[in-house]
Amino acid sequence: MTPLNSWPQNDTFDPRSLRETVLAMARAGNTGHVGCAFSIVEIMAVLYRSFVRYPGGDPRHPDRDYLVLSKGHGVMAQYACMREMGWLNDKEHIERYFGDGSDLMGLSDSRTPGLEVSSGSLGHGFSVGVGIAEGLRRRGTDQRVFAIVGDGELNEGPIWEGMLFASHNKLSNLMMIVDANGFQAMGRTDDVMGLGSIRQKLESFGFETADVDGHDQGALEATIHALINSDSPRPKALVAKTTKGKGVPFMEHDNQWHYRHLSAQDYEASIDALRAEATS
Repeated sequence: MTPLNSWPQNDTFDPRSLRETVLAMARAGNTGHVGCAFSIVEIMAVLYRSFVRYPGGDPRHPDRDYLVLSKGHGVMAQYACMREMGWLNDKEHIERYFGDGSDLMGLSDSRTPGLEVSSGSLGHGFSVGVGIAEGLRRRGTDQRVFAIVGDGELNEGPIWEGMLFASHNKLSNLMMIVDANGFQAMGRTDDVMGLGSIRQKLESFGFETADVDGHDQGALEATIHALINSDSPRPKALVAKTTKGKGVPFMEHDNQWHYRHLSAQDYEASIDALRAEATS
């Protein structure tokens, strides 16, 4: 495969545009999970733009890298990037999202080209990603697995079992990215089950770990690049500090947007807020 540093770059993954696509899908399908999609938009944008390799732009190419969305309820952010890749279109997928006959589910579904795991039953997607990384290691390829998990998802035991396996087998081709937005389905992560220092926990499980502002694209790119190019045989982990609902002020840090559906007024207000932020 082409080395990461010389892979063609795509500059179309603008976070505001991606968030507008998420809003369009949520409004069309009358669905929730807007806040948890917004928190990973910059992470997704940087991965698709600079790191995840799809030879020939083919989401099922056998030599591709694997982007595993273990927090499958944030899938609208990935769909928005897949639209930028040309794998989804407005008429068939965005405007009919979650409707009768739609190909797209409200959770990551591996039957959709571009989605590597069926997730939403939290904790399991990461374990599948670990298995993929082990298979790639045995084949001796330079392919990589990027697995995005939520900080609330770290409550799940399979995450830690997968980490033990990854560390024991020195899966340096695996990068876990924690969307540390401070919330989960039923409240603040610290209130439901406090995690303490996520970085220290990951390091104690044998991962080479870094912290980053999950909405600073330059910092994300530099930190991911440094981890990928590390000589350490350890698996990698990135703790990305994010804001749930990022981009729309009235959604930020408000956990009702994990479930709340967009009214017509909500949709218009959200679009206005995104565009105002872009011009400020």
